[in-house]
Amino acid sequence: MLRKKVITGAAVAAAVALFLAGCANQASTGGSTSSSGKVDIPAITSVDTPKDAVLPAGDGKATCPAGLTIGYVGAETGPNAQLGINIYNGVQLAIDQHNQANSGCQVAFKKFDTEGDPNKATGPVTQAVNEKDIIGVIGLPFSGESKATGNIFEQQGLVHITPSATNPDLTKNGWTTFFRGLGNDAVQGPAAAKFLTDKLEAKKVYLVQDDSDYGIGLATTTSKALGDALVGTDKVTTGQKDFSAVVSKIINAKPDAVYYSGYYAEGAPFDQQLVSKGFTGTFVGPDGVKDDQFIKLAGDASNNAYFTCPCIPGELIPDFEKDYKTLASAEPGTYSIEGYDAATVLLSGIDQGKTTRADLKDFVKSYDKDGLSKHYKWDSTGELQAPTVYGYKVENGKIVPIGTIG
Repeated sequence: MLRKKVITGAAVAAAVALFLAGCANQASTGGSTSSSGKVDIPAITSVDTPKDAVLPAGDGKATCPAGLTIGYVGAETGPNAQLGINIYNGVQLAIDQHNQANSGCQVAFKKFDTEGDPNKATGPVTQAVNEKDIIGVIGLPFSGESKATGNIFEQQGLVHITPSATNPDLTKNGWTTFFRGLGNDAVQGPAAAKFLTDKLEAKKVYLVQDDSDYGIGLATTTSKALGDALVGTDKVTTGQKDFSAVVSKIINAKPDAVYYSGYYAEGAPFDQQLVSKGFTGTFVGPDGVKDDQFIKLAGDASNNAYFTCPCIPGELIPDFEKDYKTLASAEPGTYSIEGYDAATVLLSGIDQGKTTRADLKDFVKSYDKDGLSKHYKWDSTGELQAPTVYGYKVENGKIVPIGTIG
């Protein structure tokens, strides 16, 4: 069972504001320049968690009708499936811990695979919303599939919390059932630009985006924030394997850093081809690239990589890391803890008697409590009111956190 435990970092924090400040202090210690000319920012080894974080077990006294179900709708297979797998493992852990503690309220869990493809997502979403026992959903992980299916959830009044879809426009559709469990790319983009130019000391940045709603949205906000540091842009497509044309443009532009706005399935071979053609600068990718699969696919080329992500390093919370690893036989990944927290919000509502779709949606709408990863309070559009962004880097073949960057 996960215990309420505060992990001491650079500062002792009893609330989310101090939690974020503590991590920021750890990250602000500055980096050093290696003999190769690259900036090396030290990794952090701990984070502070709110002492009153809501956990899935609750008080162990919950009672609820039989058959209530939480759904996960998102990628289980497909080229970027690992990001979805990270999430539903976090959801599974939360539900397991809840059910172990609450014999009078056993909540079921059902998964629906979209392959992360907007063109395939409508079928699984339609199936999920038509199953009346499902009163809340975690998903969808990706922005394109979220855009394609938001109206289906809205028509059926089914609340859904995405732990990872970051396109800013998703909360501009008037949906009352959509809630985002992290900061959007209007937050991540400027944070990434500041990270590139300030922390990584890049004077010249080349930006490459894919053709997904996520990649396009993030590229837009990052480009604007980079200003005069942006020396070139280019586009690639989902499924692309040969990046020689864009690599040639980058080599000719001689940037200090490349920011790739997309997912790891294309980001990894792109970075590999960059390095093989002589690029010696820094490669920076967002949350869609931040996954161990990136290292596996890019090989030694990944040593030049940093990442930006509106996600907390769950692997630095010992109890969570231990329980997740027992469940999944793997370390927590990108958005594992956000999936866990999102499920906890829904479980908390069920424990308080919110056992219809309408009641659970209203419960989420007025939610105002700490989770392990952040404070959860949404505005009228479904956006969190105090999101933060972390930085990560590849070190010794692993992705390690370097603290808050925005």
